[in-house]
Amino acid sequence: MTRPRTLFAALLATAALSLTSCATGSANGEEKDDSKVVTEPDANAFPVTVEHAYGETTIDAEPKRVVTLGWTDQDTALSLGIVPIGATDISWGGNDQGSTPWFDAKLEELGGEQPERLSDTDGVPFKEIAQLQPDLILATNSGITEKDYKKLSKINGGIPVVAFPGDPWLTSWQDSLDLVGKALGRTAIAADVKKQTEASLTQAGKDNPDIVGKSFIFTSLATTDMSKIDYYTVADNRPLLLTDTGMVNAPIIEELSKPGQFYGTLSADRGKELEADVFITYAETDGDLAKFEADPLLGQIPGIKDGHVLASTNKTDALGLSSPTPLSIPYAMEHFMPQVAKAVAGS
Repeated sequence: MTRPRTLFAALLATAALSLTSCATGSANGEEKDDSKVVTEPDANAFPVTVEHAYGETTIDAEPKRVVTLGWTDQDTALSLGIVPIGATDISWGGNDQGSTPWFDAKLEELGGEQPERLSDTDGVPFKEIAQLQPDLILATNSGITEKDYKKLSKINGGIPVVAFPGDPWLTSWQDSLDLVGKALGRTAIAADVKKQTEASLTQAGKDNPDIVGKSFIFTSLATTDMSKIDYYTVADNRPLLLTDTGMVNAPIIEELSKPGQFYGTLSADRGKELEADVFITYAETDGDLAKFEADPLLGQIPGIKDGHVLASTNKTDALGLSSPTPLSIPYAMEHFMPQVAKAVAGS
């Protein structure tokens, strides 16, 4: 199943630092300057040691050339006033530049340039990363293996790499923010960013009061195979974000969720067991919902049968929820949550 992967001007009002350009080759042969920095690090921030799933990483001095892997760390770094020189291409829900509207808006605010976009279609793009000559790689919410981690750590004679703290793809936006803030020496700014992001989640509950306390199931149905139901577990960032707004996981999802997994699969003949106040799924076209409703098994899912269903076809809106960051969350709260509220109401 494809895993699809939204700040605060006041926080970045610190005097901008003008860094000298470094003529370094990029993946497309063009010169790439150091990361643009518009905030000051904490006093005595370096050296710093960051713990993660593959051990400990020590960063001796403030990073000047930051590359991010996974679908969230580029946002997190940007929210702290650091423009990465390289970042993963957002191939699901992204725009023509492999970016997102929330990243682009913050980038314009900071006066930065688009990072080199790195395709992860065939795995970690080691060669392209090496050409950027990074001095820090952030991968706090990614799927890199220990083998990948060790190989990345040996690039260009050895550079620090910060991986995820627990299981691949299961890092919360809060934990990513903590890790990135520490690695970049900006824990004080990270704390303020966290408070403001949490406030946007609380406000979403206030703006959509009918969702508070309502149970949900978040899935990814496909008309190409209606014999199964792929669902997201309580550990996935989508359900985690919805619960932060005041919603609750359906009891059956609580029961089915297994440690270390962000999704699971059920046979479609169990669809009638998926009781919830609202049923949420991705869809490719506006006509998909009608096909789900007409299917003899999927059509028995209570939310679909009773009209309390959201079949989201806007990948950008959905991406803001599936890959939550301090930049994407406010966007998702504005664009996606009103759709959830309508589905709860049955409209």
